[in-house]
This record gives sequence, C-alpha cells and structure tokens, in this order.
Amino acid sequence: MEFKNNQAIYLQIADHFLENILQKKWGKGDKIPSIRDLAIAFEVNPNTTMRTFNYLQEKEIIFNKRGMGYYVAEDGYEKTLQLKKEKFIAEEIPAFFKTMGLLGISFEDLQTYVHPSS
Repeated sequence: MEFKNNQAIYLQIADHFLENILQKKWGKGDKIPSIRDLAIAFEVNPNTTMRTFNYLQEKEIIFNKRGMGYYVAEDGYEKTLQLKKEKFIAEEIPAFFKTMGLLGISFEDLQTYVHPSS
C-alpha cells in the first residue's frame, strides 16, 4: 500500500478496512487479520496498526473477543457507511465545489459531463 503524506498512516489503513467492509469482503461477525499480520502486510510498526484497531473500535465498527481476535461488529456495515458519508460531506464535497469555482465549472457544465448525451 502506498501511503500519502496528507493523512496519518493509521487512518489510511482504517480507510482500507472501511473499503473492505463496504465492498462486503468483510461482513458482520467476520474475523479480521491480526494486528501483527496487518503490520507485516502494510510494512508498518504494529503500534500504527494498533492505533487503527483502536480507532475502529471507538467508532464501534470492530470489536475484540478477548484472546480470539478482532471481528466486524454486527452493525459494522451501517456504521462504516455513516462514517464514510460524514467524511465525504465534510471533506470531499467542499473541495469539489471549491475546485469547480476555481475552474469556472457550472452545474450545467457538470450535467454535460455526467449525462453527455443529454
């Protein structure tokens, strides 16, 4: 995984988790790879991966079964969807509209890109 400089690594790893949940690669109750396994896979310090797990637990997307590992929460998909929507609305949409304004793109222009045959 190539990490970007504009976001903490543990949050980029969390985004990878969230994408797996939204793509239904990991469903409710599914066991997820261990902290150590993910640290090796992402070539990061296990403490970084632990921060990812703590973050996702705080958001109630995953939970820990003591001595058994981490699992996707029963409502992990719904919580993931809500979290990603909030982030999209707070971060992506304002940047999108700012870029539209800077480039002089109108809503009518957008329609021709979204529905070119209209």
